[in-house]
Amino acid sequence: MASAEVERIRPPLPDPSTKPVVGKVRQVDGPIRNLKLSGHVGFDSLPDQLVNKSVQNGFIFNILCIGETGLGKSTLMDSLFNTSFESSPSPHSLPSVKLKAHTYELQESNVRLKLTIVDTVGYGDQINKEDSFKAVVDYIDAQFESYLQEELKIKRSLATFHDTRIHVCLYFICPTGHGLKSIDLMCMKKLDTKVNIIPIIAKADTISKTELQKFKEKIVHELSNNGVQIYQFPTDDENVTEVNAQMNSHVPFAVVGSTDFVRVGNKMMRSRQYPWGTVQVENESHCDFVKLREMLIRTNMEDMREKTHMRHYELYRKKRLEQMGFTDVDSDNKPVSFQQSFEQKRSHHLQELQQKEDEMRQMFVNRVKEKEQELKDEEKDLHSKFDKLKKDHSEEKRKLDDLRKTLEEDIIEFNRRKTQIAQQQALGSSHHTLTLGKSKKK
Repeated sequence: MASAEVERIRPPLPDPSTKPVVGKVRQVDGPIRNLKLSGHVGFDSLPDQLVNKSVQNGFIFNILCIGETGLGKSTLMDSLFNTSFESSPSPHSLPSVKLKAHTYELQESNVRLKLTIVDTVGYGDQINKEDSFKAVVDYIDAQFESYLQEELKIKRSLATFHDTRIHVCLYFICPTGHGLKSIDLMCMKKLDTKVNIIPIIAKADTISKTELQKFKEKIVHELSNNGVQIYQFPTDDENVTEVNAQMNSHVPFAVVGSTDFVRVGNKMMRSRQYPWGTVQVENESHCDFVKLREMLIRTNMEDMREKTHMRHYELYRKKRLEQMGFTDVDSDNKPVSFQQSFEQKRSHHLQELQQKEDEMRQMFVNRVKEKEQELKDEEKDLHSKFDKLKKDHSEEKRKLDDLRKTLEEDIIEFNRRKTQIAQQQALGSSHHTLTLGKSKKK
């Protein structure tokens, strides 16, 4: 490290007869002299300190793999990290898209990496693919929300918090040679402001090199026409400017993955064996696997982590805080503190609660009045029905009284006539007896 220069000003010696002035700075006229350090200070070890601290804490990297079932997502992950992750074949009969996350602890030399691989199970298998991207968007937002809630806690533990925010999205494109599907364009358009997208042509050994080059150009053209912003490898660092600029022209990468090793010469290499020959995964003339691995893991992993935090997460955080009612400036474009925003939000919230309470109270009063009016109307109807029934009852009673009176008169008349008939019969029988006695005397 070059010797640093320190700006120093040698003040004049103080006069013993004068008292020092406390709280005032004496201005010294004349040019400022730049002096070189006479010895080694040591702040050139700061990068080493950062490296040691980072190595001690370990690193986190989260990858989201999006693509139809059977495009070789799990195989490519095994090939990228030169290991065998636990994975099971996904069925094609799932009714909806599900995301499964698996976290692994990897170590290379003395560097530890906590790797999380998220797979979209059932993506593109449904007949109606309209909402296939919704589960992916919800998952990414859920990871942002989890980190935001941890930040907003009074007692935070970000040092030990498992950051599950997605740092890169590998979008696997089916090697049809006919351009992107509608679901591909729609999904990438929904995700380009939330995650770093790197498009990948999966199973690139199924199409010829001429068709592959045309397919790449068509994909880039369609992405540009539809306004899809994919991840661009940074070119602002002079150490990687040339290689990153060159690799940006190779996107989308045409990759081939394999879990099998085939002897090529004196070496065992990851390859795919076919009747017509062997496709070497790590041979740059066969596919872009090595380019993808270099850009993704060796060169730009930290840039993806940084952009996830500084761009995508900040955009989500800004929207969420605005939804909560927080702002940096007021209507006059003057700075507003967090406490003022909270008090304004709290006051506004209390006003809304009071307004809702008044509305509910008024609604309750109106409902009570309506109910009272309904009860009064029902009572009035009941009274009218009662009066009608009472009148009908009186009329019926009068009729019954008339019938009873008529019946009593009929009974009296019947008894009278019965008595009369009985008397007539008695007189008739006595007259007959007298007549019979006279005839015997003769």
